[in-house]
Amino acid sequence: MAFDKKLLEIVACPVCKGKLEYDKTAQQLICKFDKLAYPITDGIPVLLENRAVPWSAE
Repeated sequence: MAFDKKLLEIVACPVCKGKLEYDKTAQQLICKFDKLAYPITDGIPVLLENRAVPWSAE
């Protein structure tokens, strides 16, 4: 199942409530402010702080 990019208009980072960006290659949503990445599993973003992984712009 593919991630529906329309969800980006309504989802927010659970930590700072900021905007998330979609990384299609890694299948994750990224919060650049908190430097966290949230996985997308079967097209569904897992927006749980304890499931986030550290993210860097490298």
